[in-house]
Amino acid sequence: MPEKTTAPVIVPDPDDPRLTERVVGVDQTGVRTEIKVPVERPLTLYLNAQEIVTMMTINDYPEYLALGYLLNQNMLKYDDVVTEVEYDDDLEVVVVRTAHHTNFEAKLKKRTQTSGCAQGTAFGDLLEAVEKVALPKAELRTSWLYRMTHAINTMPSLYLEAGAIHGCVLCKEATPVCYTEDVGRHNAVDKIAGWIYRHNVDPADKILYTTGRLTSEMVIKTVRMGIPILVSRSGFTAWGVDLARQVGLTLVGRARGKRFIALSGEERIVYDQNLDYVEEESMRHKRKGETGHD
Repeated sequence: MPEKTTAPVIVPDPDDPRLTERVVGVDQTGVRTEIKVPVERPLTLYLNAQEIVTMMTINDYPEYLALGYLLNQNMLKYDDVVTEVEYDDDLEVVVVRTAHHTNFEAKLKKRTQTSGCAQGTAFGDLLEAVEKVALPKAELRTSWLYRMTHAINTMPSLYLEAGAIHGCVLCKEATPVCYTEDVGRHNAVDKIAGWIYRHNVDPADKILYTTGRLTSEMVIKTVRMGIPILVSRSGFTAWGVDLARQVGLTLVGRARGKRFIALSGEERIVYDQNLDYVEEESMRHKRKGETGHD
């Protein structure tokens, strides 16, 4: 692990001119209209001298994304010594350099296509990274959950500005400490993994929130980071639930307004919130595909 540094609080910056562009089109009545859309950029990742992957990303935190990707793909170990993370904006390349050789060649030989959007790929055995993990004891107070989701939903974000974006938020109790967004949910969570690693943040008392589905990939990445609680405003997949139960991850989905469903790790939940004082979610903060039982 790197030496402990003061971790900067990260929140979305929807006014960053690099992240969106204005596009003119027509609406359902034929009237010309102008909207903001997120900008995708290619980012090629190298581990030492080996090219690993080219990702499509909004590219606001390339160093965190590179580290998190390698950690979550189990191509970089948490005890590997990273000597440098070098980013070249003109070449759209980020290079992670380590003190010693890594085992990435073996990981490249075995790929498993996962359900992550934008071609999310896991290398090697998907279960290898989580089989021996013992998640820390923790609690999830419902008062934290409702305050946390309200804070996230009402913060300025690229999603509210331009749409077509996933978000992941690392929280301590009800307070967001690292809020990342990207065109793919796996990119957003990888940035958080890189942030945790770079600043030696303790994950044991944290909650990970995502706008995306609770899939096997999201469960595995959460467990890889050592975070005991995963919350989503969206729904579940069967394998995601099965893996969460196997490793003892608290898995909470469909968390909108007063509602949520926990399908794993319910013993961590402390019901301390009077629901009479919880507001339903504003229509402004609803996202695509959230009708019915997604």
